[in-house]
Amino acid sequence: MSRNTARASAGSDRSNLYDEITDKIIGELEAGRVPWVQPWGSASAKAPLAMPRNAATGRHYSGINVLILWGAVIQQGFPGQSWLTFRQALSLGGNVRRGEHGTTVVYADRFTPEDEKRRARETGEDAVAIPFLKRFTVFNAAQCDGLPVDVGIVAPPPPPGLIEPQVEALIRATGIDFRIGGDRAFYAPAPDFVQVPPPQAYFEPINWHRTALHELGHATGHPLRLNRDFSGSFGSKKYAFEELVAEINAAFCCASLGITPTVRHADYIGSWLDVLREDNRAIVRAASLASKAADWLLGFLPDADVGMADDERKAA
Repeated sequence: MSRNTARASAGSDRSNLYDEITDKIIGELEAGRVPWVQPWGSASAKAPLAMPRNAATGRHYSGINVLILWGAVIQQGFPGQSWLTFRQALSLGGNVRRGEHGTTVVYADRFTPEDEKRRARETGEDAVAIPFLKRFTVFNAAQCDGLPVDVGIVAPPPPPGLIEPQVEALIRATGIDFRIGGDRAFYAPAPDFVQVPPPQAYFEPINWHRTALHELGHATGHPLRLNRDFSGSFGSKKYAFEELVAEINAAFCCASLGITPTVRHADYIGSWLDVLREDNRAIVRAASLASKAADWLLGFLPDADVGMADDERKAA
């Protein structure tokens, strides 16, 4: 196979992988299900609310892989959120049971072709890196035999009485200008402050915390923090994309803190579908940015242990 043919084949595989992921998310949204808000409280959810983690390394998965693995846990009725590769199961003294089918997750990174490096040297311009996705297969701990007893154990979520103080402490620790008042929740980029109505304005007090985490997610995009694009006006695709990032960020933060995620802005689902249909990489980028936002926020928790699995450290 020639180099050009191999490159074309790799490009086609990347495109197909983006299409597969995007088509699945679109199908879920069109069916009225929001993939980052799984029905944890329903009878179909056998696993505890938690972020999926690699059973061998203890590291949390991130980005689009969280949505993929949450979906697999719900659809296949797995009892836990611990995953590992075939080789990792063997390294722990166990094995994947014969006949079990794994779940495809992705490693996202960027690479710079030699031709591009050469062009950059000759022109003095910056080399352009090309994003890529690589597939790999993981298995739920429940699909394996012979693993150490503690591999599949997931710590239970904190008691409800401990959640609220933790979120309020997190808000203070971020240093973000956080104001309580008014009749609507929003983040103001130019003056850089978050405003959320008082808790008593919410039918369920925990919704105040969900809303706060959503708006704090927006605030992480400030130029002095994670520097996301806030140039989209209301109703634009850029605006809808930023709402998607904040929404998924809130779900990741909630799951990490033991709060059941909910949809904060269901009226944006139509706009999100437009974004995903137009760009097959949008959901991967949004989930990656949401993970970075959640990691930034949760990094302010005392003794925070938030991170991604070793196999997916970089995002496309």
